[in-house]
Amino acid sequence: MEDHRPAVGGQRRMKPGQALRILLSAEAGHRLAPVLEQAAPGRNLQIVLPGDGDADLAFVSRDVTGLSTKHRVTAETQRFYDALRAAPSLQWLHVHSAGADRPIYRELLARGVALTTSAGANADVVAQTALAGLLALARRFPQLQAAQRARQWTPLIQTGLPRDLRGQTAVIVGWGGIGQQLGAVLQLLGLQVVAVRREAAAPRAGLQTVSYDGLDTVLPRADWLILACPLTERTQQLVDARALALLPAGAHLVNVSRGEVVDEAALIAALRSGHLAGAYLDVFAHEPLPADSPLWDMDQVIATPHSAGFSDANARRVDEAFVDNFRRWLDRQPLLHRI
Repeated sequence: MEDHRPAVGGQRRMKPGQALRILLSAEAGHRLAPVLEQAAPGRNLQIVLPGDGDADLAFVSRDVTGLSTKHRVTAETQRFYDALRAAPSLQWLHVHSAGADRPIYRELLARGVALTTSAGANADVVAQTALAGLLALARRFPQLQAAQRARQWTPLIQTGLPRDLRGQTAVIVGWGGIGQQLGAVLQLLGLQVVAVRREAAAPRAGLQTVSYDGLDTVLPRADWLILACPLTERTQQLVDARALALLPAGAHLVNVSRGEVVDEAALIAALRSGHLAGAYLDVFAHEPLPADSPLWDMDQVIATPHSAGFSDANARRVDEAFVDNFRRWLDRQPLLHRI
């Protein structure tokens, strides 16, 4: 019987018995083929590997992007991207990341392909990493580790006591899963938390919220400016030289969002001048971070290679997000975390 239900997520009706072609990496195909078959009993599924031809659906798993970045794409990643471009029947793409700012994704969106992300899959891990960076800076771990490498006994009572965290203010830009979890922990530690989100909301449980347009009003109170927002037209270069100057002297920056949210040259200048006391940075304007970047050698900077969300269980959560949306796609239900 012909299905007359409306299409969802860019889905086109398929002829009875027609194979549903799913573009996956060899690794993901081996792992997910039995799960997808179980989710679609009676359906004719065909796993398509890069270079094997057209596809209706696709999943960019973590192994596809590997060590690639937006700025440096490896040959294996490029092969998968080429397969996406060479699939005229592609209707829906799911990606392993929470962000969808790689050029290939924007290109497919412009082509009318439905795009969904794995938002929330690594929120716990990113929030934990951001907290670790904040605590390391608050407790002067970069200074203490430098002394350890130099085999020098330099107690903090000798070099200047760090401030108590209790009573300080953290401004968290981005109030999704990462921001909310981090905010809850920081409140338990005694910090005042201000959430910056797309739209302001009424204060609740001691939490103040402002919109992006109200960021300037809270920056002068921010001992900690924490960036956990997606990269959008609104957040591109959100933290520029003017915004950094509004922070109180001695403030710290934590960035686990995207490097392009910050004017990196202005950030370096603020760190060099001492206006910013330190920063934990997991993301950068250009990745990999160039070898000649001053950020590598700054004693008050903790720089990690875009690794805040990595953990051994993340792949499983991403697979579950893809399979959940696969079931929704089959049932013509709205897809979760659609861009």
